[in-house]
Amino acid sequence: MLALLLTSLLVQSQAAPANLEAALRRAIAESGAEVAVAYRTLDGRSEVLIDPDKPFHAASTMKVPVMIELFRQVQAGTLHLDDTIVIKNEFRSIVDQSPYKLSEGDDSDKDVYAAVGTPMTLRRLCELMITVSSNFAANLLIDKLGVDNIRRTVTALGADGMQVLRGVEDQKAFDKGLNNTTTARGLLVLFDKLAHGAAVSAQSDAAMIDILKRQQFNDGIPAGVPPGTAVAHKTGTITRIHHDAGIVYAPRPYVLVILVRGLDDQKKSAAVMASLSRLVFATR
Repeated sequence: MLALLLTSLLVQSQAAPANLEAALRRAIAESGAEVAVAYRTLDGRSEVLIDPDKPFHAASTMKVPVMIELFRQVQAGTLHLDDTIVIKNEFRSIVDQSPYKLSEGDDSDKDVYAAVGTPMTLRRLCELMITVSSNFAANLLIDKLGVDNIRRTVTALGADGMQVLRGVEDQKAFDKGLNNTTTARGLLVLFDKLAHGAAVSAQSDAAMIDILKRQQFNDGIPAGVPPGTAVAHKTGTITRIHHDAGIVYAPRPYVLVILVRGLDDQKKSAAVMASLSRLVFATR
């Protein structure tokens, strides 16, 4: 009797991911968008991967490895979160080192622009970079941390699908196709490491998760889970690109990454992500 029960439970556990994948693929086909999905429970027992290695423009999801590198350098003692940077709106293109500035009108945050000429802590810049997706804060941190260091840390964590080349709004680089890119698998690896305290350290990863839980753009993955469910996540949007990736603290917690390309209306792409998130939560 016990053997039959165990066999039945095993069959059910194997069937659930297969049924979920089929449901996700149907929903993706109906969406009219190009979508990649990566899902894995934190216990490692269930996983669904749909086009996990297809590259997408990373948009603001690349701010996650920037945050990880910041906490890595803090852990190493080379920086402190309460160190300050004097805010200056001038950056260098990776194409020819020519200067460029960020436009407040194209950014999602005004606090850093209001602080030009004054100091701001790395802690505050990190908070703004993640929770309101400040491009200005991201570029300042990338310059401080070093893009090569960010890439090395991503590689060391086994998340090669995430490729960080530069800060944001480098138009010359964009025109030459020199963009930050990601895969669903790359983001899955980063969030799985964070969830298990293996990105930097248990204490640092817990602090990063707390920041990600304060995310203010919640029309993707969080819109597909019951109210009150904690989600530590990072979004990313540019023209015809809309992503969300994070850890869902359901009764059986999991990492979910949804990358969407090809829809002009961000309300529609958000609805696609919410519907896929709903399917995952319902059939996890």
